[in-house]
Amino acid sequence: MDERAYWIGFNRVKGIGAVRFQSLLDHCGDAESAWNSSTEELSQARLSEKILDRFNELKSTLDLEKYWDSIQKQGIRVLTWKDSEYPSHLKEIEQPPPVRSIRGDITVENNWAVAIVGTRQVTAYGRQVTDELTSALVHNGVTVISGLARGIDAVAHNAALKAGRRTLAVLGSSVDRIYPPEHLHVPCWKRRMSSKLWI
Repeated sequence: MDERAYWIGFNRVKGIGAVRFQSLLDHCGDAESAWNSSTEELSQARLSEKILDRFNELKSTLDLEKYWDSIQKQGIRVLTWKDSEYPSHLKEIEQPPPVRSIRGDITVENNWAVAIVGTRQVTAYGRQVTDELTSALVHNGVTVISGLARGIDAVAHNAALKAGRRTLAVLGSSVDRIYPPEHLHVPCWKRRMSSKLWI
């Protein structure tokens, strides 16, 4: 099984973030070895009893190979710290997430990007300003990044897509569960799926 499947497995354990996952790698050598380690061995990697209980519960209920196959079939790509495609700017923060799941392509264009986010209760003025700002940015080669929330986020994405430019959506949910669900069916997004990147 692909090594990244084990990264995804640990990513599903509440309480195992960048610091604890790095500790697992340091102690066990790689994610597969950590996944197959005993509770006693994992406790030496500074995992609390509570986290170990969560891990053991997940491991007993999750068919990791089946889950990995499902991810592949949905066209979801998994990037880890080890991958050259892992976003370079994200690596610069103090505790970058060990795993990013994406749909779409990360290109050199994304190095020039601006995040536009705002209220879900968008006003007519807010919509106008967001539309104008987004249009100006994308026509000057800047990729627009936003969440996928209702309101300003959606306005920013739509403005970029209407201009025929790239837009990146950073989701609060996993990429196989788009929220809010109506954003799966926005007409201009469906026409330009290749222009959109979900992370």
